[in-house]
Amino acid sequence: MGVTIKDIAKRAGVSVTTVSRALNGYKDIRPETRERILRIAEELNYRPNAVARSLVMKKSQTIGLIISELTRSRTGHDLTFNIICGVNDRATEAGYDLVLSTTDPSRQEQVPYMELCRRRQLDGVILMGMRTDDPYLKEVVESSVPCVLIDVPLVGDKCGHVTLDNERGARMAVEHLIAEGHREIGMINGHAQAFVSLERLNGYRNALKEAGIEYRPEKVYFGDFEEASGREGIRHLLSRFPEMTAVFCASDTMAIGAIRELKDLGRRVPEDISVMGFDDIELASFVTPALSTVSQPVYEFGRKAVDLLIRMFDGEIGTAEVLEPKLEIRESTAPPAL
Repeated sequence: MGVTIKDIAKRAGVSVTTVSRALNGYKDIRPETRERILRIAEELNYRPNAVARSLVMKKSQTIGLIISELTRSRTGHDLTFNIICGVNDRATEAGYDLVLSTTDPSRQEQVPYMELCRRRQLDGVILMGMRTDDPYLKEVVESSVPCVLIDVPLVGDKCGHVTLDNERGARMAVEHLIAEGHREIGMINGHAQAFVSLERLNGYRNALKEAGIEYRPEKVYFGDFEEASGREGIRHLLSRFPEMTAVFCASDTMAIGAIRELKDLGRRVPEDISVMGFDDIELASFVTPALSTVSQPVYEFGRKAVDLLIRMFDGEIGTAEVLEPKLEIRESTAPPAL
């Protein structure tokens, strides 16, 4: 039989209640008493019963990471993987277990957010991959379970978010193309149900406006962040605007699709047309030509999300953590041919 708090109490000469409160961090225990109890617990190799502890503290020390529509068919998984690594590393450092779960709009209709939290005994939740019309977004703001959203700008007493300054990142990308001398610039965007698509579109529009270039909505093709839509997008734009000399893509995966399609069409990158991406996935620096893009610190997304969640556990209200983009200029952009 393993060591119990009764064994620690007997060795320390204090009550079981005092041991329990010392081990669970209550502040009404004298420092010297707490130190003695913790030392004895370590000497006896005490390991708390997680189930019993959760019943006493009404906490499970468990964080849920719920990802919407994660399937093998989706690309861009290294972004998701790096965020998961950031969440897992920070949660482990802070003493929390991590439960990974997937969802989609249909399952969200069948299992309400609070029911999912109750079933998994979650102290808090990090949500990523959510669309603007996902049912859970209507529930999390008013939920009693703290929640942090990745790339969804919602804030409430128990709800915060972590995101990139997507508008600024897109503006930086298009400003680079303009500085290279491009005036005929198209955009291949993600799907319209992603908050980042709307923000990156605003960055594209604002960069054009500041340069005195007319924004034309027909020069924006809405894809789905996947490689195939990058191929489709560049074909569509060039068929309508053969004079186009540059394209800004709202994801590296679409940009890589565009580059491959341009090669199939006999067009050179960047000599005939410059291609700019967004995300800075690992593949971006290995494709030919190496992709100019906007880098976002996705590993830090995960760590920041856990930090924000823990602050809400401690009684703080939800806030926004907005991280800064960085421009990575490689080989896929150059001045337009004369």
